[in-house]
Amino acid sequence: MTSVDHRSLPVPDSLEGERVDVAMAQLFGVSRTRAAELIADGRVQIDGATIATKSERLMPGAVLDVEIPQEADPLEVVPEIVEGIKIIHDDDAIVVIDKPVGVAVHPSPGWRGPTVVGHLAGAGFRISTSGAKEREGIVQRLDVGTSGVMVICKSEHAYSVLKNAFRQRTVDKTYHALVQGHPDPLSGTIDAPIGRHPGADYKFAVMEGGRASVTHYETLEAHRFASLLEVHLETGRTHQIRVHMSALRHPCCGDLTYGADPTLAKRLGLTRQWLHAVRLGFEHPETGDYVEYESTYPDDLARALDVVREIH
Repeated sequence: MTSVDHRSLPVPDSLEGERVDVAMAQLFGVSRTRAAELIADGRVQIDGATIATKSERLMPGAVLDVEIPQEADPLEVVPEIVEGIKIIHDDDAIVVIDKPVGVAVHPSPGWRGPTVVGHLAGAGFRISTSGAKEREGIVQRLDVGTSGVMVICKSEHAYSVLKNAFRQRTVDKTYHALVQGHPDPLSGTIDAPIGRHPGADYKFAVMEGGRASVTHYETLEAHRFASLLEVHLETGRTHQIRVHMSALRHPCCGDLTYGADPTLAKRLGLTRQWLHAVRLGFEHPETGDYVEYESTYPDDLARALDVVREIH
């Protein structure tokens, strides 16, 4: 979303004969490059006539009118109800949600879609103000393309307690992943450091010098082309399960970013990785009681699993 800043000034005598882009830089504080863009977009007028070139010369006393679009802050939380987000649990300390695919947890540069914090704001939830402005109350994250259960803190005390619990790895995070092939062994632990991919900044990879990352998995179902795994995360690195399974040559079905077979993905009707946060367990930050919350498979993942089960 953008707003438009309208500015209008007479050309002073000191800028007589000056190029319009140079004059705009001096009068309005925009760069000459930005001035050229505004001219090309038809947003600059002299005495009511739209100008076509940045090299046009100015006469003193002429009125220079400029429209400057103001980009919204990409980190601003925009309150809006997001279809598909379900409230699993809500009390004075925490709110537990079931996040659908296609929703980011919080705003970030380059993301223009819906967010969890935007939904909570739109639905009238007051969440903790701890943490960076765009991710206040957030103690964990799920990828945009990953669905499932997650917790957000409403009180400052809950934020402090749960942030520490995630840091100390005392939170039980359980995922189900449908991966290609059959991992060998059928159950095991992947202890391999993860860092940003050297060739693509949107990806991550197992690499020397990366951050310590530990993933435990066990096979729940083994089918002809794929296996359903239960995965427990000891650490919480970005894309951790996807990166570790890809490193084992058993990427999540549908995860084309990390080497999944596009033909199989199409056969299963997948447009994202088959990965779902099914359970989240922790000591409640106020009562100290152990609590556990669950999320069932969304329709697209359930359908894909049914297809895999039927392939003989």
